[in-house]
Amino acid sequence: MTDDRVTRLLEMLDDLDADLDETIDLADEIAASGDRDVLPRLETELARAVAERNAYARELLGGVIAGLGGTATLPVLVRASAVDLGDDQDGLAAEIVDLVQADPGAAERLLRPLTEDDDLSVANRADWALRFVP
Repeated sequence: MTDDRVTRLLEMLDDLDADLDETIDLADEIAASGDRDVLPRLETELARAVAERNAYARELLGGVIAGLGGTATLPVLVRASAVDLGDDQDGLAAEIVDLVQADPGAAERLLRPLTEDDDLSVANRADWALRFVP
């Protein structure tokens, strides 16, 4: 039941005392499950994490979403990444770069329209990601 694991992961992300290694292991387990049915819920929770300015949850959820959804999730990840939460975003940036390089053609088709987004932060982040198209 991946959805039960998602619920547990979300609880752990909200619990300041949750074990970091356990949380990461659970996120990796969900990403490896291949259960794409949980993507809409994860994407909603990613948006919540960004709205709540939770950089830790953004990084972890972004990795799970990238692992489950692949290149198709680039618009969601770029939009989440475009919000400055004051962190370095190393993990999320690496996920975006990996997805762009895994399928450059699809990445270009998905990201090119975002370079003209009304939100300049999104447009700039999409432009940044496109720099990694080989």
